[in-house]
Amino acid sequence: MRNTNSLPPAARAQTLDRGLAALELVAASERPLSVDDVAGALGLHRSIAYRLVRTLEDRRLVERDGAGRYSPGVRLAVLARGARAPLRSAATGELAALADRLQMTAFVVVRDGDEALTLDAIEPRRTDVHVSYRPGTRHAVDRGAPGLALLAGGPVQAGERREVATARRRGWAHTRSEVLAGMAAVAAPIGSQGAVAVLWLDAQPVVVATVAAEVMRAAAAIAARLS
Repeated sequence: MRNTNSLPPAARAQTLDRGLAALELVAASERPLSVDDVAGALGLHRSIAYRLVRTLEDRRLVERDGAGRYSPGVRLAVLARGARAPLRSAATGELAALADRLQMTAFVVVRDGDEALTLDAIEPRRTDVHVSYRPGTRHAVDRGAPGLALLAGGPVQAGERREVATARRRGWAHTRSEVLAGMAAVAAPIGSQGAVAVLWLDAQPVVVATVAAEVMRAAAAIAARLS
């Protein structure tokens, strides 16, 4: 989760800040969360966490199941639809085609501060074995092929990893087990607007250069749609 403490206390609305933190927590979780889970993760009294998630539920930003646990709500999808709309619109068809060509999960990432944020992800339709990857997933921007590709699409920075310079020179990045153990990824920058990536089980027999060529082709097609 991002650090919200970069703002001075006087500039923040505490209740709103806590509510947004609760929403981010539920949205990023791999499983539904109880009120106690939210309270513990945010360091809040249970009664405060309860009021926060019930307010979010009233706005349909979270949903409560029969066991009283919370997961992302339908209204959240409506709000998210407008985020980076031109990029998402340009990428959707290319991601689907890329996923089916390579039989790998394809996704587009953008930079959010010091993190790489997955904006959209599409799984291949005709394979029984593939890696699931959720929109909203975050990791440090200087780790993993998607992050390295994002950095490669920007200007040279002092102290950057040599892998960033390599990715900038050849047009793609490749990493193994940097973000997720046992997973490999290839990513290519979409200019400075984001990056396209694919993810697969590292044990799979894959010709990385072939994958990279397909990913770069998709990135170029998305960039052309945005121009």
